[in-house]
Amino acid sequence: MEKSVEHGLEYYIDRMPGTGHADAKSCSSLVLAYIGDCVFDLVIKTRVAARGNRQVHALHEETSHYVQASAQSYMMRGIQEHLTEEEHAVYRRGRNVKSVSAAKNQSITDYRRATGFEALIGYLYLEHRYERLTELISIGLAGIEKRDNDRGTE
Repeated sequence: MEKSVEHGLEYYIDRMPGTGHADAKSCSSLVLAYIGDCVFDLVIKTRVAARGNRQVHALHEETSHYVQASAQSYMMRGIQEHLTEEEHAVYRRGRNVKSVSAAKNQSITDYRRATGFEALIGYLYLEHRYERLTELISIGLAGIEKRDNDRGTE
């Protein structure tokens, strides 16, 4: 049986052969968004899976509800007032970056706001600011759930 873990996941990832710690302050906004997309996806998938075993398709459908650009954009609008100046600057940089890929079935506004959201998540993750990362995601998710309850959907 595995003993209690003293360090976070990043401690072990940083020590894997061929990897090292990425410096959040020197990463481009698109690299931050790339990391943030993965981190946010993992947070949501973990949250969805914790609600009980279901068919993978049902897990995917619920996950998609939260990770699509329009949902991330909505979350970002809800957390903006809670951001520090530094966090807001990271978000703005991510939002304003010109991406080579186009928004798929999303407005360009939602797509850009979502890219800023993902950049912020990536930045907080690489800075090892997990408490802040989960605090902001929790605020955003509460807004999504309130919106869904007001609409009468799950």
